[in-house]
Amino acid sequence: MKVLAITQARYGSTRLPAKILKEVNGMTLLEIHLRRILQAKAIDKLRIATTDEEGSKYIVAIADKLGVEYYKGSVNDVLDRFYNTAAPENPDYVVRFTSDCPLVDSKLIDEIVQFAIEHDYDYVSTDPQSFPDGLDTEVVKFSSLKRAYDEAVMSSDREHVMTYIWENGTAKGGDKFKSYYYKNPQGNYNANEYRITIDEPEDFAVIHQLITNLGIDKDWKTYIDFLLEHNEIRSLNSKFHYNEGLEKSHRENHILKK
Repeated sequence: MKVLAITQARYGSTRLPAKILKEVNGMTLLEIHLRRILQAKAIDKLRIATTDEEGSKYIVAIADKLGVEYYKGSVNDVLDRFYNTAAPENPDYVVRFTSDCPLVDSKLIDEIVQFAIEHDYDYVSTDPQSFPDGLDTEVVKFSSLKRAYDEAVMSSDREHVMTYIWENGTAKGGDKFKSYYYKNPQGNYNANEYRITIDEPEDFAVIHQLITNLGIDKDWKTYIDFLLEHNEIRSLNSKFHYNEGLEKSHRENHILKK
């Protein structure tokens, strides 16, 4: 059983340019993100899906520093980039991350990978009604990823990688993929109420406070407990909502010719 982790990382960003290269205590958010994924025991290998943009050289430098392989691909067809990062490895499962989640949790990764394998799901992800925004972890069979790659033609499905699987999964009434949204056994922490991702300058302010006060090696619940104790920090980015980028893509959706 081979489990490959892939994180999407690009230099460009419309809302917060070069966000993953911002530093806290001398370490970039991308390096923190990668180091936390590498702590997961259920993952056999980690690769980065980046782009051919000029700024990707900074991402490559961090990858080389940590001994993490990478693939450069399309800026807009992210499904193509993601699939072609995975394909040479021919894994059984792929675990998807986005690098704007610097505090993704290795123990949670292990839980979800194990759950997906034990229950033979095509796709399992963190439930956004149960986990904070910024812990996003998606596990997919490589065979299902290939099917999405072959069949998806809408621009939103190509840009956001997993939407074709979401919308055709059993968790949402579809019949193409056996899917499940993994619930937090400790109780709900709705993604629209707790935000430890980075898309906006205010998000960086929150992440900066968390890392400065707690370091980079705590479990996700410790970071959220800190925000609960410091509402003045938690409120800095509370006006933003989960998956605003995806909502925009659906408004502008159109059919692409591959």
